Amino acid sequence: MPKKTIVPAGSPPPLAPYSPGTKADGIVYVSGMLAMDKDGKTIGIGDVKVQTRAVLDAIKSVVETAGGAMSDITFNSIFLKDLADYAAMNEVYREYFPSEPPARYCIRADLVRPEFLVEISSIAHVGS
Repeated sequence: MPKKTIVPAGSPPPLAPYSPGTKADGIVYVSGMLAMDKDGKTIGIGDVKVQTRAVLDAIKSVVETAGGAMSDITFNSIFLKDLADYAAMNEVYREYFPSEPPARYCIRADLVRPEFLVEISSIAHVGS
């Protein structure tokens, strides 16, 4: 099964050895996305809504580069630094998945930098 690495234009430099996305057999696996600009600087320090929007925009970029759309996402893994941010994250999340939202889970976790508040990874089915 051949796979294709997905790296959208303007992606931030990876913080470890990974690609933003990988496509194989019509399935796109999106790495855990963080709120970073193209230079790797954190976006929205202290604001989970701004960070959630940046993360979901990064996911959208990977999925669209692979030929899909946000509606093709079937599963999300969500990591929050503080579960007190759950409602605020969901407020933004709902804008990206207004109907038939994907399956998901959400857990509290320490993230790779202390200023990161949310990380989301996704799986999308976009065809072969």
